[in-house]
Amino acid sequence: MDLEISPALTIPASELDWRFSRSSGPGGQHVNTSDSRVELSWNVAGSRVLTDAQRQRLASRLDSKLVSGVLTVSASEQRSQLRNREIALQKLAGMLASALAPDAPRRRATKPTKGSQRRRLAAKSQRSATKQQRQRPSAE
Repeated sequence: MDLEISPALTIPASELDWRFSRSSGPGGQHVNTSDSRVELSWNVAGSRVLTDAQRQRLASRLDSKLVSGVLTVSASEQRSQLRNREIALQKLAGMLASALAPDAPRRRATKPTKGSQRRRLAAKSQRSATKQQRQRPSAE
C-alpha cells in the first residue's frame, strides 16, 4: 500500500520496510504469542521519489531521528498488528508532512501600544496600593 504524504508526493510500498516483534502492554497472554509491534522504516537518502531539495530539507529537519539516512517509526499501542500498521503509516506521514511544510512567516516585531502600557502601569500601581493597605500600620 503506497503512502500518500501530499498530492505531489507518494511513497511507493516497495520503499517501505516493515518489521514485526512482540509488543509489551495490553493483550494478556495473547501478547506473548503474537507479533503485534510494528516498525516501519524508510530510507530517506536512497528514495527515488524525493527531489534533491526535499531530501535536503528532510535531512536537516529530521536529523535527530535519522540513523544513517533511514527514518524509523514504531507502533505498539493497539493489540492488533493491522491497527498498529495503520498507526505507523499515519505517524510516518505526519512526520514527513510537517518536515516538508514550508517555514511559517517570520514574526514582525511590534511595540506595545500606549493604551496597553498605560493599562499595565495602572494595574501595577493598583496592585501596589492593595499590598500597601495589607501592611501593619507603622508605630510612629
